[in-house]
Amino acid sequence: MPVQKICTIAEAVRLNEFAYALTLDVGEEMAAQTSCGQFVHIKCGESRLLRRPISICDWGKSTLRVVFEVRGEGTRWLSQRKTGDALDVLGPLGHGFDVSAKKLLVVGGGIGVPPMLGAAKAAAALGAEVHAALGFRDQGHRMLTEAFAECCRSMSVISDDGSTGRKGFVTQLMEEFLTAQPCVSGDCASCSGKPVPPVVLACGPKAMLKAVAGVCAAHGVDCQVSLEERMGCGVGACLVCACDMADGHRKHVCKDGPVFNAKEVDWND
Repeated sequence: MPVQKICTIAEAVRLNEFAYALTLDVGEEMAAQTSCGQFVHIKCGESRLLRRPISICDWGKSTLRVVFEVRGEGTRWLSQRKTGDALDVLGPLGHGFDVSAKKLLVVGGGIGVPPMLGAAKAAAALGAEVHAALGFRDQGHRMLTEAFAECCRSMSVISDDGSTGRKGFVTQLMEEFLTAQPCVSGDCASCSGKPVPPVVLACGPKAMLKAVAGVCAAHGVDCQVSLEERMGCGVGACLVCACDMADGHRKHVCKDGPVFNAKEVDWND
């Protein structure tokens, strides 16, 4: 069950000109319930009625780290908090990623990169072979790549303007990675037994996730996506974050997600 409590900021770090990281002392009860892909709902000042949903980047025995960019008044207020300040936190919330596969490709775009670090770490801790494909707007928005390099077998980075060393979209990195994988039929003379197909986990803007889902469908690999939607309550009581599914039903990103199988989502929404 989610826990609501007043948590102390153990560390406040500015990762770049745009992104901030807060390590929260949430206690063992909340931390023990956490899994990769979940989020917390943080109250951002007394004058703001609605909490702000922030993805969990990673966690420890009694701490959670969240990474965010300033997108409005709430996150601006949050970016001004310092070590030792207290925050009203509700979490962990939502359903996260399944990282039980033996080989995974984690794909992050922009502010969707931080939650993929938690997924990469969790999968690596289980003994999985983890690879990362990360996309940023430019070098100034780049973050957490050193941490990915520590837990991933390989890591590729790309940016919209090429300032990270390569210009393009993260789906290009995916295409190259998936094309380089050996066939999964077991009939190829170069294969010693049936190779393990990768599972793709992704978080980022919806347009990116739609493209990621398309690439995965073309290559016949499983794909899980973490959707970003505006949220009111964070627990499924309101309809703010409802999204359309491929079967015609609607689900709540906060309660039923934020992680879904890519095949579930109506990408024409």
